[in-house]
Amino acid sequence: MPAKKAALKSIRQDKKRHARNLKTKNEIKRVVKTARKFISEGNKEKASETVKKAVKIIDKATQHKIIKKNTASRKKSRLNLAVNKIDKSSSKPQ
Repeated sequence: MPAKKAALKSIRQDKKRHARNLKTKNEIKRVVKTARKFISEGNKEKASETVKKAVKIIDKATQHKIIKKNTASRKKSRLNLAVNKIDKSSSKPQ
């Protein structure tokens, strides 16, 4: 155990921050998973709506430095690429 009061306070703050960050990261995972489900089903409307929601959450997490800028950029890019592929795959003549 830490000897100083400031060290104890720091531990308390770290626990709170960790819990908050974990909640945000889990929310990102949940929304991305839902978006990927709609993408795999080929549901363009719901997929694009969910991706828009995911981008908002990812941007907010990046703003608060919960995830890194490049990680956020990569996640957003891959989601948008997948949504755009739905159009191309559904418009191909079979």
